[in-house]
Amino acid sequence: MRGPLLIIGLVVGCCCHTAAAEPPLHAKIDQLIAATANGPLASQADDAEFLRRATLDLAGRVPTVAETTAFLAESGSQKRIQLIDRLFAAPDYGRRMQEFLEVLVLERRTETTIKSADWTGYLRESFQQNQPWDSLVGKLLFVGKEDTQHQPAMKFILATGRKGNAHQTTQDIARIFLGRDIMCAQCHNHPSIDAYTQQDYFGLFSYVQEQSAKSTSEFESVFEPGKKKTGPRLPGGQEVKIPKFEKGQEAEAEKFRPRRLLARDLPTSTNRSFLRTSVNRFWALLMGRGLVEPLDQDHSENPPSHPMLFTLLQEDFSAHKFDIRYLLREIMLSQAYQRSSRLPEGITAKQLPVDRYRTAIPRPLSPEQLAWSLMVATGNRQRMLKATAPENSPFSAYNYINGKVDRLPATLSETMELFAWMIGNPPGESPDAFNPAMGHALFLMNEKLVLDWLQPREGSLVGRLQKINDRPKAVTHLYLSVLARRPSAEESQDAVTYLESHKADRTQALGDLAWSLLASAEFRFNH
Repeated sequence: MRGPLLIIGLVVGCCCHTAAAEPPLHAKIDQLIAATANGPLASQADDAEFLRRATLDLAGRVPTVAETTAFLAESGSQKRIQLIDRLFAAPDYGRRMQEFLEVLVLERRTETTIKSADWTGYLRESFQQNQPWDSLVGKLLFVGKEDTQHQPAMKFILATGRKGNAHQTTQDIARIFLGRDIMCAQCHNHPSIDAYTQQDYFGLFSYVQEQSAKSTSEFESVFEPGKKKTGPRLPGGQEVKIPKFEKGQEAEAEKFRPRRLLARDLPTSTNRSFLRTSVNRFWALLMGRGLVEPLDQDHSENPPSHPMLFTLLQEDFSAHKFDIRYLLREIMLSQAYQRSSRLPEGITAKQLPVDRYRTAIPRPLSPEQLAWSLMVATGNRQRMLKATAPENSPFSAYNYINGKVDRLPATLSETMELFAWMIGNPPGESPDAFNPAMGHALFLMNEKLVLDWLQPREGSLVGRLQKINDRPKAVTHLYLSVLARRPSAEESQDAVTYLESHKADRTQALGDLAWSLLASAEFRFNH
């Protein structure tokens, strides 16, 4: 019977001109991940774990008690899809992605020519309106004086090229947008990576330096005497010839400004380095590591962990015209993203290659995610959003940490400055690498601002817990607030026992329990 049925199926297919529906990107992701897993995969994350992970990734904070309670009570096969779409539509998405991109491209360096409010507002609106990635990067690379709408985007070039340092801008553009750490190619070809050449370095430099007298760069290797030169040229590409212009041709010359050409040439699908790096960065944002890792070491000696998947993502991102939400959404719909961070049964961490994505990879919260999450968990978010700084009382994180400021951070901006100073990498250092330090843990355990957030105010976490007389219910509310999940039976019993033994000062005991959860690794990581 198998033969005739197959023939009938083929005939019907031909007559009706039908074909099997193309599987969505997230299904293809899972097929390719599973094909090279080489071992058991973790089970699907439960609803609480998924809710927290997705909210941290798209809103940059932990979910509220109300959000957690509502999501856990929902039923239906579409609840996770609906959650993702709600998070994309909410204002927190624009802020979260603004904070991600700002740290990525500025690396916490200061630049005051463009007002911070203008810059952050521009980025938030760009993400909220889903501006295509190639267009957004193009504006970061060049904005003409006539383009008043996008002037805030100049902050990237102004920050990286501070004091006319075109070499720093060249290196940042190569590393951030092309996945190439080519700093040493300023003086010579890379000693071990053939693709990182001095010719490529100065081709990119020629786009950036924008000298009025010439459009080419002259260079010489420290190992091989003899001067060479090149005009604007993307790594591995062809040199762009810039015409000579006479006096009176200024308007025509403006069209050939090297950086304007860079904004035209670099963020395109035909520039494979840009496309590869773009996909790799968004994958790493959600999955905890890049398909090429480290993210700025994309070369033949460091191949991607999943070549076919890497190519698929690039083709699909390009086909969808650099639609950021589309790419993020498809990754989040995959089983690979929704996998639990708990190890498969019978498997130890040493037996689990991290680049196989067999479990979710725990990721430390960024300073921004940590600050927002602490404010949400302790019920202080709205209070900090409305707060104003005292007059004639300037604040800086440096002076505060060194005891020269005797007041707590009073506003949202002061709070973010403190968290960036204490948890973030130093200004000018790539944010890609996580550098754990004892100071991070001590900051969470002892910081006066965090302890102040645990005071029993109206609407604060401890303030709400005070009003719940039933101890098990108070403990459940605490866990939902801080860890976005209900406590296990053992956790609930331990916490109830602690409260019973500290009846004399119930408020202090509630604060201590909250503090212990906030200082835990479970809160500190997105898992």
